[in-house]
Amino acid sequence: MKTLITIAWRNIWRHPARSGVLLAAVVVGLWAGVVTVGTVNGLMQQRVDYLIDSEIAHAQIHHPEFLAEGYSWLFIPDHEGILDWLDADPRVTAWSARTMTDGMLQSPIKTSGVRIRGIDIQQETGTTDFHENMVDGEYLDSDVRNAVIVGRSLASDHNLRIGNRLVLVFEDVNNELTSGSFNIVGFFESASTEFDDRNVYVRSGDFSRYLADELIVHEIAMRFSEPEMAATVVGDINSAFSGVEAQTWRELSPELNVLVELGDVMLYVITMIIMMALAFGILNTMLMALFERMREIGMLLSIGMSKARVFSMILLESVILTLSGALTGIILAWLSVLYLAENGINLEQFAAGVAELGWDHIIYPIISFPEYAGIVVLVIVITLLSSVYPAIKAIRINPLEAARDA
Repeated sequence: MKTLITIAWRNIWRHPARSGVLLAAVVVGLWAGVVTVGTVNGLMQQRVDYLIDSEIAHAQIHHPEFLAEGYSWLFIPDHEGILDWLDADPRVTAWSARTMTDGMLQSPIKTSGVRIRGIDIQQETGTTDFHENMVDGEYLDSDVRNAVIVGRSLASDHNLRIGNRLVLVFEDVNNELTSGSFNIVGFFESASTEFDDRNVYVRSGDFSRYLADELIVHEIAMRFSEPEMAATVVGDINSAFSGVEAQTWRELSPELNVLVELGDVMLYVITMIIMMALAFGILNTMLMALFERMREIGMLLSIGMSKARVFSMILLESVILTLSGALTGIILAWLSVLYLAENGINLEQFAAGVAELGWDHIIYPIISFPEYAGIVVLVIVITLLSSVYPAIKAIRINPLEAARDA
């Protein structure tokens, strides 16, 4: 085997320019593919983390028709019993009860449709980090009566300033139109411009006074000690309580769930595309080398080298050449991902566009060790498959015809 490896190594560098080009193609192709997939993975993970940490949490409870209709009278029955159940369950680390409905925001300039979100400050800050999105003014813990915070883009659209008043119009639980005057205490800016334009936050106690004679709850957001517990806890809630529907974040945001699942296979799809292109390069390089060495291979066969050893020699040349490039490409990609995971890829020039889609303009790539290992295995398989045909051609060489052609 040592002799075969030595011969294979020397044969590879018999034409350094040709081998070098293929080696460079493998290095650059894998580096670019891995970094691209890492960027996509990071983009997906950041979006999921944002939704969980700032908006949805791990799961939510609603009236079965609330998400589709958004009416204030579709509140959670016996929410106190559910909250007691959550407090007693060790899997639940935090929860936030929210009072919310769709309505209209009226300013001196125009009227906009918004979702009014009434929150308990202590519960919300313990469940989500949405308060970290504040960019100006105060949070809802302000002493101002009927405080409201709005998205900065929505405030700009209405030419609103901190200290201004706005009117929120909505329907109460008796299906009667009502309104309230609220004082702007601060502006927030999330990762999604669409969310900022569509939502305003008030204190649930202030908001409930306009909706009913008692505190009502339309949404309960929950966080668990382990995210994987979401499906189990949701199932237990749906079995224990009637008239409500608990859902995990994957059910609440099915479009993002699809993107995450697609991202899981994207690594191998992109790597396969790159390696299929490189496979033709390997095939072409090995066939050219084979035709140039017809006499040499014929001589080796004539002096007694077995066809199995000739076959192995051709495979070794392909594996050594490709794996050298693949390992170099993987190491470069790993170093690149390591650096970018710390410093991020800044797409500030496209910040407005990506914010419209709900993405952050700074991306931190992510690639796991199993994904790296999968890439290496895929490279080996593709290399072996692309080397089989040249190897078969080599063992079919007739030594006498090779000597005559030479």
